[in-house]
Amino acid sequence: MTEPRWIIHLPTTLTTRNAAVELAAALARSLGHLNAVDFGETTLSEEDAQHLRYRVWCDARLPGGGRCRQRDGHGGSCGAAELR
Repeated sequence: MTEPRWIIHLPTTLTTRNAAVELAAALARSLGHLNAVDFGETTLSEEDAQHLRYRVWCDARLPGGGRCRQRDGHGGSCGAAELR
């Protein structure tokens, strides 16, 4: 049996979804070296609607391994570029 994974909920003072996405991207760039954080699974929600979550990155599985690192809903094909 594997141990459960833990989620850290990090409230912000931001008032737009775009600003929250930009903060998530900045955190991924600055803390991406930490193996303990799975930035590909990052989601956002409004403070009073935490049951409605929005993905930040596509995170689709790529042929040959790895996951797509482009923003959720991106155009074109998936790729393993930096989280941005």
